[in-house]
Amino acid sequence: MEYLNQTDIFPTTVKPSYRLFVVDFNRIRSPMTVVLWLIVACILKFGYTLQPKAFKKLPESCFLILVGLIIGGILRSLNAHDVMPLSPLMFFFFLLPPVIFDAGYYMPNRLFFDHLGTILLYAVVGTIFNAFALSISLWGIGYTGIYGTFIPFLDLFLFSALISAVDPVAVLGVFDELKVDKVLYILVFGESLLNDAVSVVLYNVTQALIQIGSENITGNDILIGVAAFFVVAAGGTAIGVIFGYFGGIATRYTKRIEIIEPVVVFLVAYLADMTAELFYMSSILSVTFCGITMKNYSLLNMSESSCLTVKKTVKALSNLTETLIFILLGVSTVNDTQEWNTSFIGLTILLCTVYRTVGVFILTAIANPLRLHKLTVKDQIVMSWGGLRGAVAFALVYMINSGSINNQPLFASATISVVFFTVFVQGCTMKPLLLALKIPIGVDEEASLSERLHVKFQDHLVAGMELISGSTGKPTQRLRYKAMDRQYIRPLLLGQAHSLDPKTVESIQLNGFAS
Repeated sequence: MEYLNQTDIFPTTVKPSYRLFVVDFNRIRSPMTVVLWLIVACILKFGYTLQPKAFKKLPESCFLILVGLIIGGILRSLNAHDVMPLSPLMFFFFLLPPVIFDAGYYMPNRLFFDHLGTILLYAVVGTIFNAFALSISLWGIGYTGIYGTFIPFLDLFLFSALISAVDPVAVLGVFDELKVDKVLYILVFGESLLNDAVSVVLYNVTQALIQIGSENITGNDILIGVAAFFVVAAGGTAIGVIFGYFGGIATRYTKRIEIIEPVVVFLVAYLADMTAELFYMSSILSVTFCGITMKNYSLLNMSESSCLTVKKTVKALSNLTETLIFILLGVSTVNDTQEWNTSFIGLTILLCTVYRTVGVFILTAIANPLRLHKLTVKDQIVMSWGGLRGAVAFALVYMINSGSINNQPLFASATISVVFFTVFVQGCTMKPLLLALKIPIGVDEEASLSERLHVKFQDHLVAGMELISGSTGKPTQRLRYKAMDRQYIRPLLLGQAHSLDPKTVESIQLNGFAS
């Protein structure tokens, strides 16, 4: 006979009740993680200023990467190394745009466009030369069996494309801190901004060719790849200029609600970045030229307080995200998805350094006869040694699908090694090199109001001389563009008539704030 339990006859039910105190970290895991990393970035930014004098020779970028490595090791020991790694999505969509917008919005326009021809030569021809030279050399040396494994040429070219480009964040982290000569700064930094288009095109085209298969590649595929470079570069630039004009129009109608003026500037810049990514154009070029274009009109449309707010906020965001990039670069280095090959990695570092130097000297020999300001051998040495790689290459190498490219772990290790070599060895020795070559550092880049007015007078004087002689140079072209701008563009984008140059207005505002 089966006896029934009392609990079977009268089942017990748990009555729901309201708990007075609840802890649920998973509910706030993502926002809390972001906030904690931002706090860490602020603490380390402050902590760098408190370093002992013995460590002052260590650049800030190196200090942040070292701390990131320590944090990464701690997180790994706690089995929590996946807490906010430096993913390509986070890097390109959230961390990089503020740094690039700061560079574009406060770019010294005159200096940039005066040296644009040389910058394009280094950014386009130099990056292509480095990518081909590095890939062909690594491929040829591979036939000796020194790597212990066979690496297809297209895989090597994909790796060479991402590692050949100079990184804008790394350059800013070292050159901006040292405040090097303004011509050297604009050449290296301008190259690092514009070679993004070349690197991204070579990277994307090579990935497409790998998917097609080397045996199926036709001449038409190569022609499309060449055309893609011009489309990506021109498309990214055009998107940036269009949104820059849009930002000028938007700030024209915000006079009555000044509190949203800075917000409009930030939203337009980020919208330019997202639009470029939407069409697979160069987002770095888009944000750069959006900032370059928009400041010519937004500075004139906005109130002085809004201009100051934009300046302080952009600088704060740029510094904070730049700090986070270097910290997370160190944190993300500590993982299991890497493969060490001493021969391959050592040759990569050596060849990157050699071909960077060879490329700079060859291209300078081509550019110098056409330049008024000749680049000396000392300048070329600094530019060769200043070809720093950074988080852009790091993010690109982790975008490679390891399922289709078996050597992705090896490429990741080589990329990290090149980044660390350029940031630590070249970055740490940059100041002693500049001092040994007697190249000025600590240069104040901000021109005074009187200097700007003197330059404008000189432009008109030279343009008049060109008009008499029947020649057309940069001063005449610059004045023609400004005349067209005053006659057709400014009436549409400015809320009231302005005769002053935006940089002159900025100087007046800065003098007013200082007083």
